[in-house]
Amino acid sequence: MTTATWESRAPAGHYRFRHVARMEWTKLWSLRSTWWTLAITFAGAVGMAVVVGANTKNASGDLTNNALAGVIPGMLTIGVLGVLVMTGEYSSGAIRSTFAAVPNRRLLLAAKTAVYGGSVLAVGEAGAFLAFLAGGAALPARVPPPSLGQPGVLRAVVLTGVGLCLIGLLGLGIGAIVRHTAAAIAVLVGGVFVVAQFIVMIARPVIGYVPITIVGSSLGAVQPQGDARHHILSPWSGLAVLCLYAAVVLGAGAWLLVRRDA
Repeated sequence: MTTATWESRAPAGHYRFRHVARMEWTKLWSLRSTWWTLAITFAGAVGMAVVVGANTKNASGDLTNNALAGVIPGMLTIGVLGVLVMTGEYSSGAIRSTFAAVPNRRLLLAAKTAVYGGSVLAVGEAGAFLAFLAGGAALPARVPPPSLGQPGVLRAVVLTGVGLCLIGLLGLGIGAIVRHTAAAIAVLVGGVFVVAQFIVMIARPVIGYVPITIVGSSLGAVQPQGDARHHILSPWSGLAVLCLYAAVVLGAGAWLLVRRDA
């Protein structure tokens, strides 16, 4: 029904990016998995921020980074949702109808990226700010909560939301490359979360380039997190590396999407 309605508004051969984006928006927000995933992400971010805040003993620590720790588990849920946005149509066979309606596959992936990325960016920012406020409110009375006006705090909160968005786009790109839901989730979890930890154990200097470390210790940190054995990227360097990861994976997904059959 969605495709038929969209086609009636945009005759074949005359569709534009806004038409494809509208179609992708309808598909994304008509899925119950979207609402459930975002609800779990919000609940996890706020819940963990409250727990960490309530158990904080040292006022000299990075209280902002502690409050934003609740966003880290959301990387997994948002990444998996990104996979499902792409692979769900392959699993159901609906991808053939989508390709028939939008023969320009690069435009299709661009629309998916814009719609999902924009949605997750909004959710990520809301979740980061909510976790920051909840974590600050849960701090013991003797520990003064951080404020957004303090140096580096607003930047840390904003970039944490951006980092969550980029992890979601990584999931979308992996879904475009792999196409099979279970296999794509395995690649996401294994490559971004599990294998990365083994690499860190073998070669500690690369710990700063692991996506989890970038979000947790570069983007979301106010105080320096690295030491002589663990080099942590600066917030803006970490953001650039994470953007590069997402761009490479999405670029590979676009290249394969054009060259493979549905």
